[in-house]
Parts: sequence; C-alpha cells; structure tokens
Amino acid sequence: FGCAPGNPIGLHMEFFEDGEYIISKWHPNQNHQSWINTMHGGVLSAMIDEICGWVVTRKLQTTGYTTSLNVKYRKQVMTTDPELTLTAHVTRQIRNIVVIHAQILNSAGELCVEGDSTYFLMPADKAREMGFSHCDVEQKQE
Repeated sequence: FGCAPGNPIGLHMEFFEDGEYIISKWHPNQNHQSWINTMHGGVLSAMIDEICGWVVTRKLQTTGYTTSLNVKYRKQVMTTDPELTLTAHVTRQIRNIVVIHAQILNSAGELCVEGDSTYFLMPADKAREMGFSHCDVEQKQE
C-alpha cells in the first residue's frame, strides 16, 4: 500500500538514503483527507509505518513485523501542502528488536507528526523463506 507503484489506491511513496536516514518526499492530495484540506491521521500513521519498514529492509537488510507504533500528531497536515518530507532512522537495537524514529515535516520544515516503531526482525533464513534476499539502492543512470 505504501510504496507499490502498481496499487491504484496506494500512496506511491519513494525512498532514498542520506547517511543513517531513509527519506521520502511525498505530495499529498484530496484523496487522503479526513476533514476539509486536512490529511487523515490513519494515512499519516501508515506513512510512518511504511518508512520505518524501509529502514528495516534497507539499513538492516532483513524483514520484520511492526510490534508497536506510537504516533504523535504535533501539527495539522494539509492536503494542499505541496510536499511533505519523511525521515526515519534506527534509535536502538537489542538483538532482534529494533526501535525506529520517524518524522513528517511540512513544506515549511515544521514537525507535524512523529512516531516510534518497534520491529521484530526476522533472522536471515526466515527472511529468505519470505522471499527477501537483500535491498539494493537504485543507481542513477548517467
């Protein structure tokens, strides 16, 4: 739902790396509103969960399951905002449990939503059984 380009009702999020962070730039629209010109909180929460999942697959090179997601809504997110910036990074890892912090900033750079997600990480053999081998970064074509 979060990043699948073939899902006609998906969010079509795209991701890139910047040091220890995974980042996404996203353009809201009226399809994701709850109240007039206001983003639906559940959609924002799904976006937090999605970018945290990308931290797991790209930075930790495995798969996992969200075991908890704590989202704090700090400021209204408008569907009319031209671009949101999402960032996420690992804050703590103990064996196969990892905590990831994510934020959503509006186009003015203001913190609107933040969340902490706890993931249970799959061992490499289980991740392979689920179809995961590795997560590469696309190279820019010159």
